[in-house]
Amino acid sequence: MKILILGAGQVGSTVAANLASEANDITLVDSNVDLLNDLRSRLDIQTVAGQASYPEVLGRAGIIDTDMLIAVTNSDETNMLACQFAHSLFHTPTKIARIRSREYLEHEHMFCHEAVPVDVIISPEEIVSKYVQRLIEYPGAFQVLDFAHGRAQLVGVKAYYGGPLVGHEIRTLREHMPGVDARVAAIYRRGKGISAEGRRVIEADDEVFFIAAKKDIRAVMSELRKLDKPFKRIMIAGGGNIGKRLAEALESDYQVKVLERDQGRASLLSEELNKTIVLLGDSADEDLLLEENIDQMDVFCAVTNDDEANILSSMLAKQLGAGKVMSLVNRHAYVDLIEQQATVDVAISPQQVTIGALLTHVRRGDVVAVHSLRRGAAEAIEAVAHGDSRTSRVVGRRIEQISLPEGATIGAVVRGDKVMMAHHDTLIETDDHLIIFMQDRRKTVEVEKLFQVSVTFM
Repeated sequence: MKILILGAGQVGSTVAANLASEANDITLVDSNVDLLNDLRSRLDIQTVAGQASYPEVLGRAGIIDTDMLIAVTNSDETNMLACQFAHSLFHTPTKIARIRSREYLEHEHMFCHEAVPVDVIISPEEIVSKYVQRLIEYPGAFQVLDFAHGRAQLVGVKAYYGGPLVGHEIRTLREHMPGVDARVAAIYRRGKGISAEGRRVIEADDEVFFIAAKKDIRAVMSELRKLDKPFKRIMIAGGGNIGKRLAEALESDYQVKVLERDQGRASLLSEELNKTIVLLGDSADEDLLLEENIDQMDVFCAVTNDDEANILSSMLAKQLGAGKVMSLVNRHAYVDLIEQQATVDVAISPQQVTIGALLTHVRRGDVVAVHSLRRGAAEAIEAVAHGDSRTSRVVGRRIEQISLPEGATIGAVVRGDKVMMAHHDTLIETDDHLIIFMQDRRKTVEVEKLFQVSVTFM
């Protein structure tokens, strides 16, 4: 597939790195020549320097025969204008744009071919806010991902001493919970992926990814660790787009405080948020944190635009007694350092959270959801089976008959409203949604081919 990416920032460069490794023809456009030279030296991509929305620059970048345009510059207006030119002048089939401003998103009906021709809208702030919200809904989880419109979820949990399943084989899970259907999709031990067959014994400190129906998630978590009490008090450091959206989503069910250092922004937040307490001040101010009872906060979540400020304020909050601390971190090196040192409970990479939404529209076959895991090394996808036993490599076959690449596991099958865990003799029917975990993201192409229907299917 020929893909043109506009904007070589954190999101654009991450998308380029992911797609360039999958035999796509990638061209990246940005006005920063030094940044483009650096990326071209590391990735198998082409680059064009210039203003992303100029028709002449788009022409030089080869938009005339591009299959997909991904506009992810820092300017909503540039992204929308580029999509307009791509549609009107070059008839580009698929146009994806990053839109950050709530003022535009509230009028989503205007994004159509008759007005602003954007086929897919990506809002990183909204995606990250929902991601954090899921972590708060499930205390103890370090990753919670939705599939089949939330009917099934993939959850990452660190196994602790004392968990009923810790020290036992995975296959005993059904004996522990006879009324609950769940599947362990993958295990990471000391940073390395290991197979999750039934005889595998779960050890303390294992990172365990399991799939279950949404209603059963907490029950399965209780098998791997002592369940944390539901969170009640949340403190958010940073009242920007993400902080505001997060407060809006949480304030009805939790006691929320927002720390914002800019007086004008703090005043605006106090007017637009209903139940949230907005505080003017620096999240790294120890006296302020103590005065606001940081030791009674169940969650401290730092979501400013400054990585260093987020990390340091989270570390300070943890030292002063906050329960769980989360930090928004853009730089990959910082994420690795945080996880190695265990200084912050959850490091949230907006690029890795957002990349799945973009990859969903790039994947071949009928892939309807993509989630990036393990800092992009692994991936979980939701794919729909179409066709029949003659035209499909999946439909009409049992799980054990499907030729999955090494490291790929079918964890669950969603059929209508029913969530079924995948077993070796599970028979796949047309329109089934399959949730697949891949320890090696590079094998995704092989999985995509399984879900491509033969041309003889009508």
